[in-house]
Amino acid sequence: MKKTLIAFVTLAVLASCSKKETAADNLHITGNIKGLKTGTLYIQRIVDTSLVAIDSIKIDGNSAFERDIKLESPEMLYLYLDRGVTNSLDNNILFFAEPGNINIDTNLDNFIAGAKITGSKNQELYEEYQKINSRFRDENLSMVEAKFKALKRKDQKALDSLDAKQQSNIKRKYLYATNFAINNKDHEVAPYIALAEIYDINLKFLDTIQKSMTPKVAQSLYGKKLTKYVADIKKEEQKAPAAAKAETATTEAQK
Repeated sequence: MKKTLIAFVTLAVLASCSKKETAADNLHITGNIKGLKTGTLYIQRIVDTSLVAIDSIKIDGNSAFERDIKLESPEMLYLYLDRGVTNSLDNNILFFAEPGNINIDTNLDNFIAGAKITGSKNQELYEEYQKINSRFRDENLSMVEAKFKALKRKDQKALDSLDAKQQSNIKRKYLYATNFAINNKDHEVAPYIALAEIYDINLKFLDTIQKSMTPKVAQSLYGKKLTKYVADIKKEEQKAPAAAKAETATTEAQK
């Protein structure tokens, strides 16, 4: 089954579409960017596959910052640094926001790699997940390099062996993500990982994650997205046999 859109666009971002009056801001973000004298920070979220700024912070002399934001549900946000004249790819910190107090400390030279984020349980779990997941990525990169060398020397036996190892690595990565999501079904990081990391896995695994979510998580932003995403896949798969039958009947009628 073809999936032409990533899983995050199965629903519009719920936090941005409500027209009802909102309560007081419930997310307090503080932080410090050591070495930053001037610049602008933007707090962003994904809306229809694009990053959209929901707030901005001017830095002028004091590298410490804070902001209060209304958050409808735990959500992955981005802290983007506009360095002005300096062009750098190291400028967007991903962090799992949730109601409460979150602190982000980093430095200008290693904005992403040097970031320390505290105050969010979902962020803590996501970092735990990424530590293991990074091993699968590193293994895959090593095998890609090895395959390139094998291709240059026309070693088909080595290429076949590396292909098998890559497939095994992918399976282990997907099973790890599935188990991690199920084991943390009471946190919003579970449906997020299902949507962001393994959205193209076999439906039965997504279905298991979706059914394992606690009621609270199921009603969260990503919980609702995952429920809809699974339901949409099931509908598509139900249409496929009907379409195949109709095509067969048409073919038979034309004989």
